[in-house]
Amino acid sequence: MLKFRKVNAETDPNETIPLIRRLFGENLRTYLPQYALAFVFMGFVAATTAASAWIMRDVVNEVFVNRDQQMVYVIAGVVMLIFAVKGVSTYGQLVVLARVGNAIIASLQKRLFDHILQLDQAYYDRKSLAEINVIVTQGVNSARMTMDMVVVSLGRDLLTLIGLVIVMVVQNPLLSFFAFVIMPPAVIGVAILIRRVKKHMNRQVVSTAKITAALQETVLGVRVVKAFGMEDAMRGRMGHSVEDVERQANKIATLSARTSPMMDTLGGFAIAMVIFYGGYSVVELGQDPGSLFSFITALLLAYDPARRLARLNVNLGREMVGLRLMYDLIDERADLKDRDGAKPLAVSSGEIVFDDVRFSYGDGAALSGASFKAEPGKMTALVGASGAGKSTVFSLIERFYDPQSGEILIDGQPVQEVQVATLRRSIAYVGQDAYLFNMSLRENIGVGVPGATEADIIEAAKAANAHDFITTLPDGYNTSAGEGGNNLSGGQRQRIAIARAMLRDAPILLLDEATSALDAESEAKIQSALETLMTGRTTLVIAHRLSTVRHAHQIHVMDQGRVVESGTHDRLYDHDGIYRRLCDLQFQDKTEAAE
Repeated sequence: MLKFRKVNAETDPNETIPLIRRLFGENLRTYLPQYALAFVFMGFVAATTAASAWIMRDVVNEVFVNRDQQMVYVIAGVVMLIFAVKGVSTYGQLVVLARVGNAIIASLQKRLFDHILQLDQAYYDRKSLAEINVIVTQGVNSARMTMDMVVVSLGRDLLTLIGLVIVMVVQNPLLSFFAFVIMPPAVIGVAILIRRVKKHMNRQVVSTAKITAALQETVLGVRVVKAFGMEDAMRGRMGHSVEDVERQANKIATLSARTSPMMDTLGGFAIAMVIFYGGYSVVELGQDPGSLFSFITALLLAYDPARRLARLNVNLGREMVGLRLMYDLIDERADLKDRDGAKPLAVSSGEIVFDDVRFSYGDGAALSGASFKAEPGKMTALVGASGAGKSTVFSLIERFYDPQSGEILIDGQPVQEVQVATLRRSIAYVGQDAYLFNMSLRENIGVGVPGATEADIIEAAKAANAHDFITTLPDGYNTSAGEGGNNLSGGQRQRIAIARAMLRDAPILLLDEATSALDAESEAKIQSALETLMTGRTTLVIAHRLSTVRHAHQIHVMDQGRVVESGTHDRLYDHDGIYRRLCDLQFQDKTEAAE
């Protein structure tokens, strides 16, 4: 079952401004011309909105009070022009912001994926696929929503509100003062909601990741789910996570919606006060009715942008969770990287030496002073019980981790002192579960050698005994391997993986149980391909099936993270130690084991 890192429910209330500043600092300059154009459009929207309120004075005074027929045509034409400009400007604003938002999403997705590729294995040990998926998708969308909200709020809502306030103040300063008295209580009420929204958003992110994990595990392990009747259990897991997301979403919706009745009530008080005093001024004091109607129109039009601005902090707080998770990922740094002055790995013979290597993934030691040598150009086998440290040896050779102490040498060069890229280019790996990408077989074979020719790929496939079955497929080398290679059988996947290693032509070969899960016929074909692949290469083999390594030049027996026995098959069998006991358990009779 996938595990999730606990997300801190108490988000720092002071982090909103730094996160927004960082987001704009990284993206604003790139898209400054587009944002400038959007601001121009939003300026026209704000100006035309204010103009539509201003012109109400002339509508009332000239049309209804003075009954000036000539002004009817003029005012009607001006109103048409105002709303035509507003319509075109709104369209321009939406299109520009949509394109900028899409560009930001694309840029951030590329950036995040590139950064994920640079992180070391330790990060993937801590994070599940579901967590990474939620961070990338929700974080990027939060970044876009944040930028859109800030830009629209400043460019459209704030400018519109400023324009309408100017109209209100010019038309009636005293009534404007009464209207502005309502603002402080609204701001205070909105601020109280922000922290609670963030808390529930953090919880929703964790539950969303659990939904993704449950779906992922069900799809990838559907055979196990159905074979063991796990449908009810998986349905229960999914149902619990979905209900949790629903519960958090309802709480967020409830909290976010509370700004509306608060603003509606306070706005209603403000409008009632304006109508009461304004009506009294017109009726009893004989003031200009057109100015009053213009003021009321501006006040009513100001209500929506004011409400959106009041909700801005709540909405931003909701997006800060995803934005913070995205930047947590961006700020993640690989523990393993090239040291200063690292040189390219120069492989002459391919000798591998482990000298008193100690390594731990956490509490328990995986390697406890492991020492051995893999001779150049020969086959060296690592055998032992599960958990003895064999796979850890491979991980340290490829430098997915660094040992806590000891030294790993390739042709006398410490792997920690050479460039990681050149180290891994010198190694070809074939594992028990050959992973193929969802692309053509041609691309899967050539994935490790960019620019490989068709002839090179076919030659590698022939050497791996894969060419014959590939040519029988309807699309030949263009056949898609499917997700994880599920369009092929296990033996076919292994042969494609061996062809991939053949094409890489690396001087060092790591084989991790490459034939353990295959039937006898498939194993025979793959064993033949492996023998071709191992020729002239330093080969390290992990094997539980001892029949596959009896002819190794050297066999190292591992137990509890150490090499406890070393020698050839015959020597180790005669020694009557751990290796002999393993042989006696696997082979049917002692004569077969001794051969």
